[in-house]
Amino acid sequence: MAGTIIADTIEHSDSTSLATNQLAAKNAAQTFTAGQRGEITTLTSASTVTPNFADSNNFTLTLGTNVTLANPSNLTAGQSGSIFLVQDGTGSRTITFGSYWDFAGGSAPTISTAASSVDRVDYIVRSSTSIHAVATLAYS
Repeated sequence: MAGTIIADTIEHSDSTSLATNQLAAKNAAQTFTAGQRGEITTLTSASTVTPNFADSNNFTLTLGTNVTLANPSNLTAGQSGSIFLVQDGTGSRTITFGSYWDFAGGSAPTISTAASSVDRVDYIVRSSTSIHAVATLAYS
């Protein structure tokens, strides 16, 4: 029977247990009473970088060369997150974006080029071929 609770607690192999009222359901609205956070996954700099959106929502990429941020794999409509773009100690690196990236105003940003500068691209996946994105430049 779907939706039927068959136990008051769930035991885990490491001897911890959770009351069933401590579990989140995938098909119901949730109210969390503690902060929720996702990891920041490191992308490896290369001439072409293809993020795998199944790995994380948030990424960091230190630019060691000029980069094309290709269309990500495993897009799911509704996924959102951030990508930190960090210039290496040399700076002056550039980035271009794959065709799925749709920026406000119709064109991709020109990122900061000073050595060690940090920019952030925030995104939400609209469809399997469209990622709406905005860039915030020149964090300290």
